[in-house]
Amino acid sequence: KRGSVLCNPIMQARLLEQAGTDLNIVMGLCVGHDSLFYKHAQAVTTTLVVKDRVLVHNPVMALYTADGYYS
Repeated sequence: KRGSVLCNPIMQARLLEQAGTDLNIVMGLCVGHDSLFYKHAQAVTTTLVVKDRVLVHNPVMALYTADGYYS
């Protein structure tokens, strides 16, 4: 069952609702999937990091390499 949740923002939102979360922090969902998550989440939700194609779906690579490659 766990594998079916990996790229399923609606199921992720439902599971967090069942867990009774008060705050959801989205990290690593694709743009579009985060919108589906927001729509179905019951708790307050914010995004910390989203995936993008520029960073090859490694959303925090820019943070890890800020002092090196990107400077």
